[in-house]
Amino acid sequence: MSSVGTLDARASVGWLRRFARTTPGVVGLVAVVVAACCVIAGVVCAAQLNGRIAERNAVLDRSEPFAYSTQKLYAALSAADAAAATAFLSGGLETPAMRAQYQQALADSASALADATAGASDTATRTALAQLSAGLAAYTGKVESARANNLQGYAVGAAYLREASALMQTSLLPAAERVYTDSLAALEGDQRAVGSVPIVTVVLLCAVLLAMVVGSLILTRRTNRQFNRGLVVAAALAVLVIAWIVVANRFAAASIEQSRTQGTARFEQLAKARILAQEARTDETLQLITRGDLTAGEKSFTGHIGELSALLAQGPEAAIDGVTSWATSHRKQVDDYNRGDYPAAVAQAIGSAPDASAAQFSAVESSVSDAIEKARDSLRDGVSAAGSWLAWSPTGALVLMVIAAAATVVGLWPRLKEFL
Repeated sequence: MSSVGTLDARASVGWLRRFARTTPGVVGLVAVVVAACCVIAGVVCAAQLNGRIAERNAVLDRSEPFAYSTQKLYAALSAADAAAATAFLSGGLETPAMRAQYQQALADSASALADATAGASDTATRTALAQLSAGLAAYTGKVESARANNLQGYAVGAAYLREASALMQTSLLPAAERVYTDSLAALEGDQRAVGSVPIVTVVLLCAVLLAMVVGSLILTRRTNRQFNRGLVVAAALAVLVIAWIVVANRFAAASIEQSRTQGTARFEQLAKARILAQEARTDETLQLITRGDLTAGEKSFTGHIGELSALLAQGPEAAIDGVTSWATSHRKQVDDYNRGDYPAAVAQAIGSAPDASAAQFSAVESSVSDAIEKARDSLRDGVSAAGSWLAWSPTGALVLMVIAAAATVVGLWPRLKEFL
């Protein structure tokens, strides 16, 4: 029985080989191959374009919110350090507004830390955020020790505050900066992925076109007919799909580039400016708390203000004006300190006068924070627009390629019938 089955199989294979050499066999083979290529290309194309849309959704739902949370964490930690130094400088009788500012910065830090931890997708980032949480608890303990001693008039309070600020500047802020930098790099990578050209799809569609051309040449030799309407329609549909994908991808890439230049890059620039302003504010208050030589503090403050001015060269205007006025106020503060008028220097640093450093710093902080929110909106709008350009591409490509496959079969069926 087995030998009979083997002979039947061999006979069938032999018949297929002989049939494939005939004109109807060639026509049928061309129809099957081209139609199959069209369907496969449509499925792959739809899958790859759906992947682009999924990446766009990931940017809006995960990458961007995580980067925003890490930026808020970085800024809130720096703001807490600046607020703690300002409150301490008030001499123990801190105003309710100063205390509230510090407590709000701590609350913002805790909220941003929780949001960042929830959005972290890898173990290394979660570990870094857990260490930040422990470090923040240690920092707040040192600040409270400094505050308690300061309220009682003990000079050791200044030492506690310097130790707390050192912990923030050398450990917590660098760790927060690393998490923020990594999250921003991941965001930019995801943005580029959304706007990248679907190479596999384009190559596969070009291969389908090549298969149609080869099939047409074979049919011309076999049937002496120059064109087949089915293959011409299928080729036109394939070209339409390629054009659709290229145009949609081009517009999507333009939207992504806009989101990167006006959104991500601007967001990064302004976030750095915000941190620099807070670090300059910490320098300004700490040099009065130490009540010693101002050389090191002035060097640090001047460096931060110089970098801040460079980052704000493109605006916002309110922040630029605020930095200029702040620098003028600080020079007056230093002059008062060098003359031995410490109370006047403190008043210039943390007083409520409109021309005092506190008011100027607040103007800079508020203006930059508003600009960060606008940059974030630009970032998200650009990514959202990219997704809109790609929205119907997967479905459209699949449907058109299936129609191309059907057109191939319908166009070649009359030629096949001529020999049957």
